[in-house]
Amino acid sequence: MVFDTPAAAGTAIRLMRQSDVRVQEKSKPLIQVHNLEKTYRTSRGALTLFQGLELTVNPGELVAIVGQSGTGKSTLLHILGALDAPTAGTVHCASINVAGLNPREAATFRNSEIGYVWQFHYLLPEFSAAENVAMPLLARGMGRREALDVASNWLREVGLEDRSEHRPGELSGGEQQRVALARALVGNPRLLLADEPTGDLDESTAGRIFELLERLHLTHGLTSILVTHNLDLAARCTRTLRLEGGRLHAAA
Repeated sequence: MVFDTPAAAGTAIRLMRQSDVRVQEKSKPLIQVHNLEKTYRTSRGALTLFQGLELTVNPGELVAIVGQSGTGKSTLLHILGALDAPTAGTVHCASINVAGLNPREAATFRNSEIGYVWQFHYLLPEFSAAENVAMPLLARGMGRREALDVASNWLREVGLEDRSEHRPGELSGGEQQRVALARALVGNPRLLLADEPTGDLDESTAGRIFELLERLHLTHGLTSILVTHNLDLAARCTRTLRLEGGRLHAAA
């Protein structure tokens, strides 16, 4: 899949989103991964994270992925979200062959289809909460006033309408993560990828952030994949998968 310009890439992706396939195949998996392999070349030789990994995620699922550190959970999210490429295998996400996108197409795909939340919020310290949330819309070419209006609506949805002018350093850890969640969803993505979104928070705050994520997942019809070490939170998801030995297994 090759496009001449970023505009052409964006148009193609929007057409795919609006196609009859999306309307007629509501039950079709949003994510299909087949025979995935990811190998890194190191000074000590090859390091293979995945080999023969399979994954199917249906629309509306909230899937938790658990496993020991170093098994490749974050790398798997990066591949699903077109931030990294597999060594082999096929990765279809939101009707797009993610593994076949060039860097420009991948950037367009990420901006239109994927929302990301990380363990660290990655908010820009010199900008207000509203400006941080508006960034993805500004990157799409939306006017500043309209983008800030949309951002303000999302801050209201995450309970921070009275903090829109505060900079990240003036917010608590939980508030920063709420802003990050609003930023992830401001572009109305279909897929939310969350990598340890409560990992830096105390237990009480983590529980509230997860409850917010659950609510937004349901009210906005999202499909969500959550990487977490918190087994209590994982148990509240639609299903839990354990990444072990380079493959995903249904958690007991």
